[in-house]
Amino acid sequence: MSNPPEVAAPVGAPVVPAQRSSSAGRPGHPVTPGGSRVRWQRRLRSLVVLSDVGIVLVATALAVLAGWTSMYAADRAQLICGAIAAALMLVAMPLARAWDARILGVGSTEFKRLGRAVAGAAVALGLGGLTQLVASVRIWVFLWVPLIGCLVALGRFAVRKWLHHQRHHGRAMLSVLAVGDEHAVADMIGRTRRDPHFGWRIDGVCTPTGRGPDGAPSIEDVPVVGDLDSVGPAVFGQGYRVVSVCQAPGWGPQRLHRLAWELEGTETELAVAPGLMEIAGPRMHITPVDGLPLLRLSQPRFTGSARVVKTVADRAAAGLLLLLAAPVFLAIALAVKLDGGPVFFHQERVGTNGRTFRMIKFRSMVVDAEAKIAELRAANEAAGPLFKMTRDPRITRVGAVLRKYSLDELPQLLNVLGGSMSLVGPRPPLPAEVATYEDIARRRLLVRPGMTGLWQVSGRSNLSWEESVRLDLRYVENWSMALDLTILWKTIGAVLRSRGAY
Repeated sequence: MSNPPEVAAPVGAPVVPAQRSSSAGRPGHPVTPGGSRVRWQRRLRSLVVLSDVGIVLVATALAVLAGWTSMYAADRAQLICGAIAAALMLVAMPLARAWDARILGVGSTEFKRLGRAVAGAAVALGLGGLTQLVASVRIWVFLWVPLIGCLVALGRFAVRKWLHHQRHHGRAMLSVLAVGDEHAVADMIGRTRRDPHFGWRIDGVCTPTGRGPDGAPSIEDVPVVGDLDSVGPAVFGQGYRVVSVCQAPGWGPQRLHRLAWELEGTETELAVAPGLMEIAGPRMHITPVDGLPLLRLSQPRFTGSARVVKTVADRAAAGLLLLLAAPVFLAIALAVKLDGGPVFFHQERVGTNGRTFRMIKFRSMVVDAEAKIAELRAANEAAGPLFKMTRDPRITRVGAVLRKYSLDELPQLLNVLGGSMSLVGPRPPLPAEVATYEDIARRRLLVRPGMTGLWQVSGRSNLSWEESVRLDLRYVENWSMALDLTILWKTIGAVLRSRGAY
């Protein structure tokens, strides 16, 4: 099966690329069939380049035609500005490494580099126009170049969706060898299976004993191919494209260095998970001390200007959405009312710093639903303090439709408008749940609960209690406006697919 391009490691797993050298063909080092990149990788990069170049040229031509009225000097200046703008963007993209195969199709780095390329082209064009006193350059700097950049980003997004479609069907995946103890390896296998869009498929495992739990020959149906001393031979024999070191007992910097040296000249890269805490984003900094890189973690921000911006943005967006969704509100309210009982369901939940509030939802269950929990407790399918049933008999016919597409949660926009909730945040817990919390789970209460969050876009009701806590804590520790926007975007797809909703 074909392999995808080199990609950045997941959050919390810095990648140490295997060094490429002229020794790729020496004995003991496998050579990737078809050259340094397999066919589908070259096709992906070519597709991205063709998309970028085509959109830039076509959009530039349309922009020139839009302002073309005659053959006067002003119109010729527009043509010249357009040609220079297109050339600058096409030169800036490779200079900003926006065509680097390792960042295509994964994470936000691809779009950040594209943004830097477009911004650099606009600045260069503006400075050139300023020195030449060309007035017509302004519309290109402030309108056409940013607009063309947005169109290029849309083209990249379309290519990424194609790539995700391929990976959803098991194609275009990196073959990975996971190295570590049984628990860490099983966790990594679960993560990669929950996130196939990342493009990792773990095909082999190396553990301290060379076996799985209780001497089993596999872990989560992935074969154990050797012990910790068999990593190099396993890579050379099977041609894995990534070696992911999770938590390998006894492995220090020297052992990792030796493994990196063993991978020199191959197409295999090394990904190392710190195994300490799931911290990333703006809180993570690399500080060198006498040549030794230290991972420095700043404290999480729970107050300050960024939180004020989040609060203002939450309330403004909630007010706008309430206005736009007013017809939907009326239709749902009528349907719920005709189904019998009150339209809204109020429930006490725990918010920031343990303060309780009344959460509002459209009623999706029978009126005495909470009173029936005791008699259904034996059928509970959720772990921890949660109560979940795949086929809950308390759900009404209208409620089943509302819950499938999360429409029952629309009234929570009123909570967001009032300040007790946020658009994005941890899941709002019940007081009974909070009473069972350990200290680590109580950190979820440091921020306002959200209508959506990492738990929403990662499986919702399909998540275990431990996974739900882990995702909420990851959000609390790594919060940023960029993360909020990413979650909001992914929520649309999660809701439309009804993934984990019941």
